[in-house]
Amino acid sequence: MTTEGRPPMWHPRGLNNEWIVGATYAGVSHLPRRMTYGMGHVGAWLAYRFQPNGTAALVENFRGIFPDRSEAELRALALRTYRSYARDTVDFMRSLDQPADVIRRRVSRLETAAFDAALARGRGAIALSGHFGNWELAGVLLRRFTTYPLSVVAMREPDAEVSRIRYRLRAKLGIETIEVRQQLETAITIRRLLQQNRVVGMLLDRHVAKDYVQVTFFRRPAYFLRTPAMLAFFSGAPLIPSFVYRDEDDRLVVECGPAIEVPRTGDRDENIRAASQAVADVIERQIRARPHYWYQFYRFWTSQDAVPREAHDEAAASTAP
Repeated sequence: MTTEGRPPMWHPRGLNNEWIVGATYAGVSHLPRRMTYGMGHVGAWLAYRFQPNGTAALVENFRGIFPDRSEAELRALALRTYRSYARDTVDFMRSLDQPADVIRRRVSRLETAAFDAALARGRGAIALSGHFGNWELAGVLLRRFTTYPLSVVAMREPDAEVSRIRYRLRAKLGIETIEVRQQLETAITIRRLLQQNRVVGMLLDRHVAKDYVQVTFFRRPAYFLRTPAMLAFFSGAPLIPSFVYRDEDDRLVVECGPAIEVPRTGDRDENIRAASQAVADVIERQIRARPHYWYQFYRFWTSQDAVPREAHDEAAASTAP
């Protein structure tokens, strides 16, 4: 992140443009599942081979986690990550038009008790994840198998048509998309939704401009979004880490919770930092166990090092809406 607030290129352009996203959706909607997986397998190899910047970024990111692994091992993990990403994309897009009973047979574990408890209190819930696993499919599964009213917070894609496609796909299931605009405007919208006792989903491992809090991530400083924990502090809604991934039998696991509360008394900034760190710890454990589901196709650690330290102090001094 630069001081002007411009984000890094989070996806290789070859993976995140109108043609690829639109063609993938059209293809997976009409072809047998095994065939779409096979096409994704080939496409992942092509991305690994012909998107050198994305591949190099994956290798660098994994080296920060597994410094003792060889270059060959890290490159093999990068290829596996491309293949997991392709498979997750297929699973998400196929789920949009599949009957609920067909999808349910693929789910081995659905842990959502943390949301039940949170909504029973009437203050809403903030579902948090990182760029790990199938976060788009998580929204589909929550809408198909629960009664939770769901909104998701999303950055606008570099390709405007990709944004429209993603918003349209979510809308098919009644999932409201909140596009990140000005920080204050977005925070006010989220607070209103929490007051309506909704679940609001956010990814917090990519900060936006000066909206961040410093955490320790894989023993290194990193900067996550500050807004989720800040909103939890003011609203009383808990933070609920939520993940979707495949188990050893290729079935889907939906793992939500346990809830992380942000105390509303005491030092506000310390409470926000501690809660953000608790979520970072949960994400770190998931990545250590299943690193091929960590979808950061840009140089994650380099972007953390580029954050100016003085801006962190300004973010910590900001006030809530």
